[in-house]
Amino acid sequence: MSQQVWAAQALESFDAVVSATEGFRSRAGQRLMAQQVARTFSSATLGKVDEESGEAAPTRSIAVIQAGTGVGKSLAYCAPAIALALSRGTRVLISTATVALQEQLVNKDLPALAAMLPQPFKFALAKGRGRYVCKLKLDRLAGTGEAEEEGEDDLFAEEEAAARAKRPRHETEARIQFYSTMAQTLSKGAWDGDRDSLDTPPEPEVWSPVAAEGASCTGKHCPAFSQCTYYDKRKELVGAQVIVANHDLLLSSLGARVLPELDNCLLVLDEAHHLPATALDQFACSMDLSRITWIERLASRGLRIGALLEVEEIADIPKHSAQLRQTLQDLARIVMDVYGAQLKSQPSAWGPARVRVPRGELPEQLIAPLGLLAASAEGFLDALRAISKALRAEMRDKPDEAKRLSTLYAQIGMLAPRLEALHATAQLLLQDAPEGAVPAAKWFTLEVDGDFIVVKAHASPILPGTTLRNHLWSAVRGAVLTSATLTSCGHFDFFLREAGLHGDEATTTLEVPSPFNYAAQGTLIAAETRADPKNAAQFTTEMVDALLHDIARVEYGALVLFTSREQMRQAVDALPTAMRSVVLVQNALPRTQLLRRHRERVENGEPSVIFGMQSFGEGLDLPGRLCESVFITKLPFAPPDDPVGEARAEWLRAVGRDPFSELVVPATAIRLAQWVGRAIRTEEDMAHVYCYDKRLTRTSYGQRLLKGLPPFALEQRAPL
Repeated sequence: MSQQVWAAQALESFDAVVSATEGFRSRAGQRLMAQQVARTFSSATLGKVDEESGEAAPTRSIAVIQAGTGVGKSLAYCAPAIALALSRGTRVLISTATVALQEQLVNKDLPALAAMLPQPFKFALAKGRGRYVCKLKLDRLAGTGEAEEEGEDDLFAEEEAAARAKRPRHETEARIQFYSTMAQTLSKGAWDGDRDSLDTPPEPEVWSPVAAEGASCTGKHCPAFSQCTYYDKRKELVGAQVIVANHDLLLSSLGARVLPELDNCLLVLDEAHHLPATALDQFACSMDLSRITWIERLASRGLRIGALLEVEEIADIPKHSAQLRQTLQDLARIVMDVYGAQLKSQPSAWGPARVRVPRGELPEQLIAPLGLLAASAEGFLDALRAISKALRAEMRDKPDEAKRLSTLYAQIGMLAPRLEALHATAQLLLQDAPEGAVPAAKWFTLEVDGDFIVVKAHASPILPGTTLRNHLWSAVRGAVLTSATLTSCGHFDFFLREAGLHGDEATTTLEVPSPFNYAAQGTLIAAETRADPKNAAQFTTEMVDALLHDIARVEYGALVLFTSREQMRQAVDALPTAMRSVVLVQNALPRTQLLRRHRERVENGEPSVIFGMQSFGEGLDLPGRLCESVFITKLPFAPPDDPVGEARAEWLRAVGRDPFSELVVPATAIRLAQWVGRAIRTEEDMAHVYCYDKRLTRTSYGQRLLKGLPPFALEQRAPL
């Protein structure tokens, strides 16, 4: 079948779904997007190509589509992509940035689509292993409240063990009860083992001890394999034509065969504006130079288990572990010698003290110890791989000893990721950028934990585009990237550079405007202050006064977005008594409870104002009266002390480029567009957006930011 026929049939499927949906309005922009999706996916060459036998090189096809709020982008990519996948005998992999959108697709959009398309298809949700419970861990914790049994299963780092030792007895008993209830609910089939499906998902410190982990998992050799939630979900993926994953899982599982092969599936990246930041997080690494007793425990386990299995490679483990401990101590001492004065002079109230290595050029005295560390870690890892291989062989040959062997595997697997982190961090720290090349960001942190000083080393790539080009796009044949905010200041260039697609001949762009009449539906009020926003203290005082004046007139729902916790704290402290019952503050309640309470108040005709920060600035869907006003307290520039951003700005200046214009302003434009996007969610909404930062209208870069916002009616207000 030809590309043109595939594309035409895919678009026909989309048209059929739209016409069959009761009350659904045909939208020209949505159809334009669907047409681009069909064209993109029909022209990509999928599967293995043998160029040596004369086959043509595979055709890559990538579309970057900005679809404004209200376009209906989920249907615009799902219907044609799924129809094409079924015609071509392949699969669709949809990756999102948030669990909320994953669940919307799986629980709402895809079931509705499956009921309308003539050809049946199966779909499944793919999450990282850590979002599922490990039944073995849960059963152990349900009995003791702790994840370790003396002499058998000491699975936690010393800082975590110390925290548990300080825990009051009643808290330990409460945890045992919590895990027991969780285990009973799981065994009765009333819970599926997915953290996100619990009524109130537990805090990370409570969930982490029972979370499934790849490093300690023995897969089909585990005695609880037949009841394993994670592997049950993996089985669902095998038979599914549509898999809904997230960006973290997509990037962390490259080459791991957890998801469909990228050269033989149709890839959709929704909320694609998050992809560059996710890439930097995935490929950054760090190591603890101070807490090192885990190395001795890992070495003793390796020697004991390796001896049981007669693994010859364990002979050098004592040498490697001794070298690692000594080298980490040396590194911690050298870091404090070189950077201690800077680290100790920083206030501790705002998290760990931090010092960045200028230009990524490490002091000479750190080079040799880091080289020794990398070599010792590599030798140690080779020995552990030999032990793991022998354990897997033993499990295969002695299935009746699966529980004992699984425990041995877990004892090594729980600590091995720390060793892998040492190796990766040392290697990236040692990476020396040639003349003109882009250096990695490198920095050290110091924090005080009781009487203990903790020194850590960190390293990260600084250009997400290069990382994505090397690791992702080199494997992808057909992809659609979409979001409501992919242009910055009116252009795609910034996102294309960040995503590694700038200059890629396989990439096309399309901007589909929102169907909303923003000029009639919304007003942007530029409410100026006398104080310069750069003068934080004076500006915040004046801004809070203006904010309180404005939110006092809110009749139904409103959202106030802050750029820092301190700024939000000052606004909360300034609330008059009468207004305190109206305001809901982020983190005072779990997000789901807070939003439920907000909806209840508005539905009852009461005013309700949410105070939130960055995570409330996007992905929050509060249509109609739920959000009639959005208040932006200050332009959402990224924190100025981010070491990766600092390193990148330093490199740009070094090569004669302007980081503020090239990096800071475009990134802020995307963030601001997301924040403003909370205001108008449907064609019937009417809303006001207030911005108290006069730089939006008074500066040249502010004018660039305005170009990236919906065309609201603009009102300028002098200081109150």
